Amino acid sequence: MKKVIMGNHSVSHGVMASEVKVISAYPITPQTHIVELLSEMCGNGDIDAKFIKVESEHSAMAACVGASAAGSRAFTATSSQGLLLMHEMLHWAVGARLPIVLANVNRAVGPPWSIWTDQNDSLSQRDVGWLQIYCESNQETQDTIPQAFKIAEELQMPVMIVLDAFFLSHTYEIVDIITKEEVRKFLPEYKPEIKIDTKDPHSFGNLGGPDVYMELRYMIQEAMEKGIDVIKRVDKEFEEVFGRGYGLIQPYRCDDAETILVTSGTVSSTTRAVIDQMRDEGIKIGSLKIRVFRPFPFEEVFEVLSKAKKVAVIDRNISFGNGGIFYQEIKSALYGRTDIPIVGYIAGLGGRDITPSVIREIADKAIGDDKPERYINWIGVKK
Repeated sequence: MKKVIMGNHSVSHGVMASEVKVISAYPITPQTHIVELLSEMCGNGDIDAKFIKVESEHSAMAACVGASAAGSRAFTATSSQGLLLMHEMLHWAVGARLPIVLANVNRAVGPPWSIWTDQNDSLSQRDVGWLQIYCESNQETQDTIPQAFKIAEELQMPVMIVLDAFFLSHTYEIVDIITKEEVRKFLPEYKPEIKIDTKDPHSFGNLGGPDVYMELRYMIQEAMEKGIDVIKRVDKEFEEVFGRGYGLIQPYRCDDAETILVTSGTVSSTTRAVIDQMRDEGIKIGSLKIRVFRPFPFEEVFEVLSKAKKVAVIDRNISFGNGGIFYQEIKSALYGRTDIPIVGYIAGLGGRDITPSVIREIADKAIGDDKPERYINWIGVKK
């Protein structure tokens, strides 16, 4: 069944089809529609789940931690300051190896207060240990939810799916709605081997001394590295059932491209339109969308970008004192393996539009500057 829905509701439909058993909710713009619709679904019986209303985002994640530890499939959603308030519990979910799924609607962090999009909220959690998947469309957002649960439950690691505020969250698109019956062919019932059980008591979250702590962190890193193959396989399994697959990355017209623009999220769609226009002008240019940010697909990225003569990274984020965060990751993927110049561009912070003309400006700068004066370039700043 096809339906015109907003991006937030595409998340809700993905959660319903995944037959989640515990939903913890605290509203924050721009994700509130996600949990509002889920509360209606729980109320009318579309979802057989416990809906927990909490007093903060910290408690929302704490409730998911408890539910997941007890063996239930658990979900929550948040944005911006809400995600930051969860930070302590994000660490707990990873250390306890709990397969929670969180939808984060990218919203700029204050002050000054902003409800519009950029990626600093989710990317400031990049070292916590959550897998991170960045979505481009409402269809991809819905489809990534059951994928995220399958990935999380196999790896015993939490997964964050990320979508742009307003450009996806409040924008309506045609979505092919997936059903519980269809998803059951893809996502099995969650039956953890280890869980809190009053009939079989164990100790959880105990003190870990220097003799074991490092090994437990090593196991988390191993799970992350294993995640590359698991994500690829799960995506292929999803495609076999539903006819849609998304991959770790999505190259576009890159085979003979001399310049490649690296993007993420909704900027990727706009960039492809610019690429087509420039190709019509005879310019050899392509784009590479990064869908999976953690674990970072180093080999897949290198395979595409190593064929180019120049790489330009468009970041809707900033690591103050360094530069764009995707730019840093791309540099590390190519470091010591190629001499291709990599230039970073900061654009679209706080929801400022990244229009076709902005992307064309970036592309022209990248192509024209053989030796750019700065490897971090701000686009559209009023000086």
